[in-house]
Amino acid sequence: MDLFPVPTVLVTSQNEGSNPNIITIAWTGVLASGPQLVVYISMRPSRYSHQLITQSMEYVINIPSAEQAQIVDYCGLVSGKDVDKFQITGLTPLEASQVKAPLIAECPVNLECRVRQIVSLGTHDIFIADVLAVHYNNEVLDERGKPDLDKIKPIAFCSNEYRLLSNQIGTLGYSNKLQK
Repeated sequence: MDLFPVPTVLVTSQNEGSNPNIITIAWTGVLASGPQLVVYISMRPSRYSHQLITQSMEYVINIPSAEQAQIVDYCGLVSGKDVDKFQITGLTPLEASQVKAPLIAECPVNLECRVRQIVSLGTHDIFIADVLAVHYNNEVLDERGKPDLDKIKPIAFCSNEYRLLSNQIGTLGYSNKLQK
């Protein structure tokens, strides 16, 4: 049984003296939105990124666009212990402003995160983190400087498929029109 769709992101991590790593995560989301944005990622303890994040207590959530779906799939299939995913994919690591883990330049949105708590659920651990900084590539902002989802083209994971999220069907509060 699945809950779907779920956002699909590339999470970067790095420790002192190690190369930066990328892992694909489909179990992520927002836990609280004010005054501090609190997010989470969930992964198996056997993953190389788990070790890096447990030691550094930092990570970056990089939101890829639909054009990057093949890279997203690849980064979820191979281990950073064995390969340099930045080198193989051609992605560009950028220095973050608040954490040691790099941003991915080609991802339209990047969230720098510092872990506040790790919750073990047996098969997976949840890394709950405060968002310290959010970065948007200029080309995905609208004329008011706000993120435009049609330009970002985020993807979701749904029953072993990557899916494009599209077609707005309403806005917050549009149900008020039902009241007479």
